Amino acid sequence: MTLRQAQGPRSVFPEPVEGSYKKELNMIKIQKYNEVEEDFFKGRPFDGDDKTVKSVLEEVQKRGDAALRLYGNKFDVAVPAQFEVPQEELKAAAEKLRMEKRDIYDAIVYSHDLALKFAKLQRKSFKDFEEELEPGIITGQKTIPVETAGCYVPAGRFPLVSTVIMTVTPAVAAGVKNVIMCTPPRVHPDDKIAAGKSGAGVPGKAFVGGKPYADEGIMAAAYICGVNHLYAVGGSQAIGAMAYGTDSIPRVDVIAGPGNKFVQIAKKSLYGQVGIDFIAGPTEVMVIADDSANPAWVAADLLAQAEHDVVAQPILVTDNEDFAHKVSSEIESQLETLTTKTTARQSIDNCGKIILVEKLEDAVEVANRKAPEHLELAMADGKLRDKIEKNLFNYGSLFIGHYAAEVYGDYAAGLNHTLPTSGSARFTGGLSVRMFLKTVTTLRVQEKKVGTVKSGAAAGYLGDAEGLAGHARAARLRIGK
Repeated sequence: MTLRQAQGPRSVFPEPVEGSYKKELNMIKIQKYNEVEEDFFKGRPFDGDDKTVKSVLEEVQKRGDAALRLYGNKFDVAVPAQFEVPQEELKAAAEKLRMEKRDIYDAIVYSHDLALKFAKLQRKSFKDFEEELEPGIITGQKTIPVETAGCYVPAGRFPLVSTVIMTVTPAVAAGVKNVIMCTPPRVHPDDKIAAGKSGAGVPGKAFVGGKPYADEGIMAAAYICGVNHLYAVGGSQAIGAMAYGTDSIPRVDVIAGPGNKFVQIAKKSLYGQVGIDFIAGPTEVMVIADDSANPAWVAADLLAQAEHDVVAQPILVTDNEDFAHKVSSEIESQLETLTTKTTARQSIDNCGKIILVEKLEDAVEVANRKAPEHLELAMADGKLRDKIEKNLFNYGSLFIGHYAAEVYGDYAAGLNHTLPTSGSARFTGGLSVRMFLKTVTTLRVQEKKVGTVKSGAAAGYLGDAEGLAGHARAARLRIGK
């Protein structure tokens, strides 16, 4: 018996009392599932100026460091004389954080420790092997880390300290020898007086020629996580620098990490020149909740996603209309004290949605069609939750139970928070140690064995069938035919 059955019969969509639960301006939209627009289930790619990014990448490829300085002058607050931030600066930032903000320092260390444990477990799951498929035909698999990995960490309104952990740690666990990072520059403390006197060091007027520096939290986390080299370069030009290589920045094998639309367009454009994790669109969360869930907790989880961006998408799916309205009211109440209210308000109004299903099992179809980045099961433990969990297959990360808030995954539970968005969870998972590994194959063939002769003969016939006489000859010579 499900929880809903145990509670006895009730109307799934009761008629509201006159004057109650009226849709007011600036409240999250509530819809029945059969009324949800088809566009809701389509990907949500962001719009961007491909021509601008293409121009940036072409200049970086042709002019290297000179192009980085050109675009740094246009887009950044500083263009340092040298791009690499010395390890001593990273170490000093970590020590400063430890002394002045010990709680944050300890949280970074704890999060990194869990992320490293999880990534090492992932690494162990990739097994090397050799097996004889037929007598004389010995096949193998090896998992090899890439040599150089590039991590990109944004530092806009909210410098993403946690993204350092999520991008660097799996690369280190994979065994990558050289892990580099690019992140937007900051004016070095030693240069702030000079920058102030000249009115530089602000968007639109970069301070040029100073010492390389970045957000202090990002530098501290980079040191804690084991970054080999950090470069104070941001934007699509940083992606180009890592893909092509410049005099200052080495060419990398793979690039991982989030960023704005220009960064994502650059990654997409350069795929093939370099490996990438995936193209990340607007962030999203879907919460499937029964009426055992705490409306305040669910509202908080939706707002935690909404505050990321005005196009972030917070979604609740439930079979209880009364619960839906309680969550809606909680959202309004909590918004009043949220320091990120302006952003979250727009996200809730323009992209937020509460979907009412006739029975909670229908939420499986909603989730699998949507393929959300984050998926929460805010449900009581029991057969119904188990059934729903078993049938879900499209999501970036799944958070099971009332205490498994998505924010745990964002920050400190071992999981990686760099996840597929806009429906791409249909075909890929999140960033993991896999991104920094290559699975390659080997073949050994022993002379005159049964399998050797059979495979040689088969290869000859297939070569004939395709009209590739050289292939056929190369196989037959091995078996004396």
